Amino acid sequence: MSYILTLGENAKRVKSELMTASTGKKNDALIKISEELKNNIGLIIEKNKIDLDNAEKNGMSKSMLDRLMLDEKRILSIANACVNLSKLDDPVGEVTGGGVRPNGMKIEKVRVPMGVIGIIYEARPNVTVDAASLCLKSGNTVILRGGKEAFESNKILMKLMRNAVEKAGFSADIMQLVEDTSRETATEMMKLNGYIDVLIPRGGAGLISSVVKNATVPVIETGTGNCHLYVDETADLQMAVDILNNGKTQRPSVCNALESLLVNEKIAGEFLPLAKKKLDESGVEFRGCEKTKEILPDITLATEEDYGTEFLDYIISVKVVADVDEAISHISEYTTGHSECIVTKSLENAEKFQLGIDAAAVYVNCSTRFTDGEEFGLGAEIGISTQKLHARGPMGLRELTTTKYLISGKGQIR
Repeated sequence: MSYILTLGENAKRVKSELMTASTGKKNDALIKISEELKNNIGLIIEKNKIDLDNAEKNGMSKSMLDRLMLDEKRILSIANACVNLSKLDDPVGEVTGGGVRPNGMKIEKVRVPMGVIGIIYEARPNVTVDAASLCLKSGNTVILRGGKEAFESNKILMKLMRNAVEKAGFSADIMQLVEDTSRETATEMMKLNGYIDVLIPRGGAGLISSVVKNATVPVIETGTGNCHLYVDETADLQMAVDILNNGKTQRPSVCNALESLLVNEKIAGEFLPLAKKKLDESGVEFRGCEKTKEILPDITLATEEDYGTEFLDYIISVKVVADVDEAISHISEYTTGHSECIVTKSLENAEKFQLGIDAAAVYVNCSTRFTDGEEFGLGAEIGISTQKLHARGPMGLRELTTTKYLISGKGQIR
């Protein structure tokens, strides 16, 4: 039996244990995970430093190193998120519909766990805890396959979590880490039908595309974020600078960071120098169209490829457009369906933008960085779904469940 198949067998063997667990028992396990993480901060940082040193030697970018790094503040945040998750309503068992048929048969539509969830992700060790804890609360067994860049961090986090869930009375195998990070194990995981009920990729465009193209297990597509900001002719320019700066520089390596700036031609001459002055403070590289370059002569001329790129770095593509219609047209061509924003004082243009843009989250006068489960009041999230079936946008607990019908009768026959 192959290594991945063994993990699948383990998950399948214990999944009913978690699917039928009480809310109290699941919450107790989450509290114990939080305690275990807080009690081992030094050890986690020590293991994470091994990953950081290796990544730096291998030339990982500054923004990606930031995604990989765990310090005391981040570990406490991850641990506290487990406690916050324990306080959220349990979606399992929630009745979402039903009724009594004319023949007296009672039908209830209820939320139930999916069963076994597989998650393939890259160099973000916080995902190891976020994903495992969300799956635990929603009653799902999980198999996690992280990237080699975060291998030592993921191993220690999983070891601590497995210790915690055992203390809570669960089998440790309700959560497992794939410790073989070869491409072959990822491919085998994508085809583990009969063991994994749904597969969720979290990472860059290459990873997500590979999973979508190769998986035979059902996939929920998440995360690629070529996010745009359109600054309308009526915009409050200081507000637009602030939203742009927050969206681009706060954490450029995440999927809800801004990658492209569109500016109405009527205010481009005034706004673009303000925008560049602010982003220069963080060393952001501008790649703009001919009209942008006329206003900012020292920038790089943008290519077609730049407008379709999720940089995840201190780079932004820029285009001057005639109006909101051209902005919508440009975004529609290059969007990945994640998060898009307009800054405007025009109610008409705001409504046109929100109706005309096909994305999971469409903002007026606020940062795309808010596309996040916790910011939306959902608690932690498993990812941002950019597809339209089953789930769209931040995926919290409810999005990790499915439904089934419970029917009760008194001998009715058809």
